[in-house]
Amino acid sequence: MKKSDRAKIVKKVLDRVYPETPIPLNHKDNFTLLIAVLLSAQCTDERVNEITPNLFAIASNPRDIVKLSVEKIYQIIRPCGLGPQKSKAIHELSNILLKKYNQNVPDNFKDLESLPGVGHKTASVVMSQGFGVPAFPVDTHIHRLSQRWGLTNGKNVRETEEDLKKIFPKLSWNKLHLQIIFWGREHCTAKSCFGLECEICKSCYPNRKKPFMHKKP
Repeated sequence: MKKSDRAKIVKKVLDRVYPETPIPLNHKDNFTLLIAVLLSAQCTDERVNEITPNLFAIASNPRDIVKLSVEKIYQIIRPCGLGPQKSKAIHELSNILLKKYNQNVPDNFKDLESLPGVGHKTASVVMSQGFGVPAFPVDTHIHRLSQRWGLTNGKNVRETEEDLKKIFPKLSWNKLHLQIIFWGREHCTAKSCFGLECEICKSCYPNRKKPFMHKKP
């Protein structure tokens, strides 16, 4: 079976199972989305959604964030992990947005990725979910499943991202990356399936007999 055929199977199943793709992180605008995505690094979306209301009740825009001390931000977001780094980044990026961007979140990758604590994946999520610009943020779920489904041999998330962008139509990226994440959480987890059990894995590789061990990013 060709890679393109496997890609068609993937998209067909995901479109059937997930016709709607609600954004997992609760937010009210692009700034609160940016903060939520930053906090989600090495943290579950569920935990982030529990913590952000506590922060946003006090400060939900750059001007109010910079009025808080880094220590105060840390005390609020601590349960999300990596508290010292994240609290400092939130304070610093808010100060930059206030002084340089009139409190607006930049709508391009270059400026977004120049902000403290904002890497390519975080910028991709904001561009995709905040601005509706086609992007393909690759997390550990997408990296794992793309290998199990034979869509990439990428050694890291950037290589996987480039491979997926070549396979799937650009207009499908924003929805598809969420569909794959949902499937990875519900049907093809890191500790189950191993390329043998879920509908997509069995459809893509019907003759696979041994567990597939993916390359970790």
